Amino acid sequence: MSESILLLGIDTCGPCGSVALGRLNGQSIEMIGQIELEGRTYSSTLVTAVSDLLAQNSVRLREVGAIVAVNGPGSFTGVRVGLAAVKGLAEATQIPVVAVSRLEVLAAKAGVPSAALDAHRHEVFLRLDTGDKPGRELLAGTDEFAAIHPAPVRIALCDEAAALVLSASWPTTELVRTAAPTAADALVHCSQRVTAGEFADLERLDGHYLRRSDAEIFGKEILGIPAAGAPGRL
Repeated sequence: MSESILLLGIDTCGPCGSVALGRLNGQSIEMIGQIELEGRTYSSTLVTAVSDLLAQNSVRLREVGAIVAVNGPGSFTGVRVGLAAVKGLAEATQIPVVAVSRLEVLAAKAGVPSAALDAHRHEVFLRLDTGDKPGRELLAGTDEFAAIHPAPVRIALCDEAAALVLSASWPTTELVRTAAPTAADALVHCSQRVTAGEFADLERLDGHYLRRSDAEIFGKEILGIPAAGAPGRL
């Protein structure tokens, strides 16, 4: 890996997405630019946004040294669209890819070990960093909260829906609010993984969903077959 390398970041997991371009110089990263994406438009805007970002900075795709892909959890459709674009870009030019959890990026941005994101249905996507199980991530509702002891002292979040769920379940936990994580935040957090060559196997790269899609959850019910339990937990 050269001392100076261009990094492309892609995050389409949340209500809003982003693509970012940065330059890694040794141990530091210089952010070159970022384009924000509106939610629910990723399939029609993502590839164009990447092309625009590169063109605005006179960079050709083959000059990018690595792609940092936020692979969930979040919107099922958003995760799928983002990863499809990442794989297409990476396979066409043999660019290596680092995959990272959006929860992990949020926790790093806030400077606390644990984090939560709204998962709807009175649940959150939860990252717990404890001594025995560092970086454990799961879909958490009332039952999961009741089973976790002790509750984390501090937890990062970026949306009020998650704050309401956490306040009700863990009233003594300090809620550390921060802005939603972006592709630029993912580049900063994963720069050392790029340097270390910690790249994903593209053939095995998949979404970090933590929950099955609505089609999987309700498909059997539509066919008249009762669904087996609640959405899957990890």
